[in-house]
Amino acid sequence: MKISDKFQKGKTTFSFEVFPPKNNSQLDSIESAVAELSKLSPEFISVTYGAGGGTSDYTVRIASDIKNKYGVDTIAHLTCISTPIKKIDEYIESLKANKIENILALRGDRPPEAFVYSDGVYFEYASDLVRHINEKGDFCIAGACYPEGHTESKNLKEDINHLKIKVNSGVEFLTTQLFYDNNAFYNFMDKIRKKGIELPVLAGIMPITSYSSIERTIKLSGTSIPAEVSSFISRYRDDPQSLLNAGMEYAFKQINELIDYGVDGIHIYTMNKPFIAQQIVKECRD
Repeated sequence: MKISDKFQKGKTTFSFEVFPPKNNSQLDSIESAVAELSKLSPEFISVTYGAGGGTSDYTVRIASDIKNKYGVDTIAHLTCISTPIKKIDEYIESLKANKIENILALRGDRPPEAFVYSDGVYFEYASDLVRHINEKGDFCIAGACYPEGHTESKNLKEDINHLKIKVNSGVEFLTTQLFYDNNAFYNFMDKIRKKGIELPVLAGIMPITSYSSIERTIKLSGTSIPAEVSSFISRYRDDPQSLLNAGMEYAFKQINELIDYGVDGIHIYTMNKPFIAQQIVKECRD
């Protein structure tokens, strides 16, 4: 089923993200995580795609299991900036063969300086990839968005202008990068609606579960940290269990406020840890 058919006015969807293993030795743990997540009856589970397609075979395999073994709809990520168009086409055909109808089209992180970009061999922007996917098959295509602006953009206004181009290329819904300040999300939604972007937007939530992970996340994403979050991170830096508890409590609070706001969907970055999704679903249902 196409994910775009799942959105209903006044109803918040729940979905999860997993990432594929780097090698066969990690495959069993991912498959176990997927089995547990599927029991929670999410609207869909997304599967990420390694830089340059390094994990593309695993992405298709895991997405196929989600769809065809567990009966849960899935969306497969696809990045373009360092993936040859020929390989993109092979990947798209593989998705078709496995009855996967949804693709999250991403530019991906810029490769090292040694990489030589060649027009006609690679797509430089996600909007180019979106148009290409539409030419290759009947897919529901999602896009990414950034409540605080992409790290490469001069400001949020410029980033939203780029987002508008991507939406006009054929995107059907959007999922945000993780954020911890709901006010940043509300401000973003106000600005994109004024820009004429009326698509469903899913709020990407990554609960804080360890000091090392949040430190890495902040560095890579440029996400701002509210004073409340900064306070408990500092307080429990050397107390992993208390930090996990505080991180989950903050995620519950964040999600409940977003639901009251009327968010189209909550997308949980699970980090392949089913207990995160299990606790969140239980809390929200309670």
